[in-house]
Order: sequence, then C-alpha cells, then structure tokens
Amino acid sequence: MKIGEFNIELENMVYEPSDDSFLLIDNLNINPGEKVLEIGTGSGIVAMYASKVADEVVATDINFNAIEIAEKNFLLNNIDNINILFGDLFEPLKSEGFNEKFDVILFNTPYLPTENDEVLEDDLNYAFDGGLDGRKIIDPFLNQVKNHLNKNGRVQLIQSSLSNIEQTLLKLEELGFLVEITASEKFFFEEIVLITGFLD
Repeated sequence: MKIGEFNIELENMVYEPSDDSFLLIDNLNINPGEKVLEIGTGSGIVAMYASKVADEVVATDINFNAIEIAEKNFLLNNIDNINILFGDLFEPLKSEGFNEKFDVILFNTPYLPTENDEVLEDDLNYAFDGGLDGRKIIDPFLNQVKNHLNKNGRVQLIQSSLSNIEQTLLKLEELGFLVEITASEKFFFEEIVLITGFLD
C-alpha cells in the first residue's frame, strides 16, 4: 500500500492509517533538528513523516504486532533515524534507559468510549478502546506528558468529541500549556480534533 511517498505494509492486528492519522500527519508541528516521541505508532506512518524533519524519532506501542510491522515499514522505506520500543505509554523509555526529553510528543489516542461487551479479544483493541468514557488512556498520558518534554516543547494529540475534548484542554492548561485545536474534521456522529499544547 502506498501512502504519500511511503510504501506501507499492513497487518490485521494493527490499526490501519485512517482519517485521524492523516489529520495528524498533515498538521505536524516539528522543526528541523528536533527530537520527537510518538506514542502508539501502529503501522509507523506518523513516525515516518516525523522522521523527514526531526533529527531523531522514538516510537512506542503496546501492541507487539505494531512493533513488528512498523519496523518492517521503516526498513522498507530506508529510514534509519527511528528507534522503536515495545510497551505502554512512557514506560518503555524507562525500561530502555531513554533519559532524554523530547521537543515534540505525538499521540493518536485510543479515544472511543467502549462498553465491556464491545472490547475485542485481540491486540487491535489497543488502537481504539478508551474505556467507558473514552479517557482510559488519555488521562494517564496527560498526567505524564509534561515530564518528558523539553522547555518550549509541544504535545500533539488526536481526540474525539465523544471523549470530552474540553476536559483535555483544561487539563493541559492546568499543566501550564498554551492550548489550541489546530485542526478538526466532522463526521456523522463525532468530530475528530488535533489538540496542540505549547509548553512555556
């Protein structure tokens, strides 16, 4: 499969790049020479676009199928400035000894409110399952993100109107970020937004 200039292989247990992925890709706020962290890289497509500008990209995922397919996609496109780590949110950074902070942190969050009977019994579930209120992953991410950002760093995250955008904006403001909705796309039952927070 071709996405823009990149060749991408997909895997059944890994989220296929979709409208939310492209909303993030089209609005990346990265400067040359910066270090970027992407949480939940999936197929690796966002990290690949980030790697065109950034000096170094670290990508993590809790789905080992995603780690394998993303690594394959990086090799397929001759990209050598992405490190990929297996684990939940920021945990892999600690276990692998990545002590440095980042200029930009990216996350296409699992934002869908998910009832217990809607949970999939496989690894694809990680890509969308936001718990009952859609915030099961978003809130722990927000609680930790500032600790991993350099001064004047940015966070960019994708979220849905189904999982309380206002709560995310308020939380980031409380943490000292200047926040804006950088881009959005309306669908039949929800609005997908890209939230960008600038750290003073």
